[in-house]
Amino acid sequence: MPRQYTPAARPTMYFIGVTTSKSSIMKVFPAWVRELKLDAVIQGIDLPLNDTPEHYRGAVDFIKRDPHSLGALVTTHKLNLYKAARDLFDGVGHETELLDEVSSISKRGEQLWGHAMDPVTSGLSLEDVVPDGYWSRTGADLLLLGAGGSSLALTLYLHNRAAAGGDVPSRIVVTNRREPRLREMRAVHVRLGFALPIEYHLTPEPADNDAQLRALAPGSVVVNATGLGKDRPGSPLTDDGLFPEHGIAWDFNYRGDLLFLDQARAQQADRDLGVADGWLYFIHGWTRVIAEVFHIDIPTRGPDFERLSSIARDVTQENT
Repeated sequence: MPRQYTPAARPTMYFIGVTTSKSSIMKVFPAWVRELKLDAVIQGIDLPLNDTPEHYRGAVDFIKRDPHSLGALVTTHKLNLYKAARDLFDGVGHETELLDEVSSISKRGEQLWGHAMDPVTSGLSLEDVVPDGYWSRTGADLLLLGAGGSSLALTLYLHNRAAAGGDVPSRIVVTNRREPRLREMRAVHVRLGFALPIEYHLTPEPADNDAQLRALAPGSVVVNATGLGKDRPGSPLTDDGLFPEHGIAWDFNYRGDLLFLDQARAQQADRDLGVADGWLYFIHGWTRVIAEVFHIDIPTRGPDFERLSSIARDVTQENT
């Protein structure tokens, strides 16, 4: 059965996800709208994991046809939504053509456009987590737990950075519990002529990811890009997984049970481990899409960006 959508009564941006009402953006967006002097509201569209193509198409078609529906941020469903509804877009960005995903839906006049924002937002977030010159100074590796859209986007950012002579990891290791995602990622990298040493490992059990931890160089960065801890409970590691000494544990999630971060913090002192959640990824991700949907300039650094980040912190900490 197709879902029914109510036409928007005023300019509306949508959040297409799984449990959107639990996201901090529902508190943050109204505060940002006031700061940015926008006339707009946000509305969540919750779809189950791996929903039917008809439901993905229905959401995109509604936004395309409704005059007051201006666009959307898409999370979790980025790959599946684009595969189901690619013909509904009048134009897409280069990264969408390359990654086969849409994380931003916006309008240009009567045209509906899709963009893959993660190569930009993941790169900005990585720069916040990993200091300048870190990779060349340490010779560290990057371990990406999960081969979905966010991981693929981060590898694209690093490929572009390597091609420009920038600071990059000694090697990238990608793991996933199912083979198809690894094949899809490898195919994109082959098309690109990927510029960094990279390995792909099938890891159906958390203990398999633990084994990849043991092979990392000291100082390496370990990323939870699986969605475990937010969309589904758990961690891609067991409690026996040993993080690299002097390394960094980075969870793309900022809300949920965050077991991966608990595991990292338990080793933080003994392993001299840096620990980071996905808060700044959240800020960069949303501000980039809001800028696209409303056709406004939002800086990625400096006082104005810090002001938006501070507003977001303040409103999410109220009554907690």
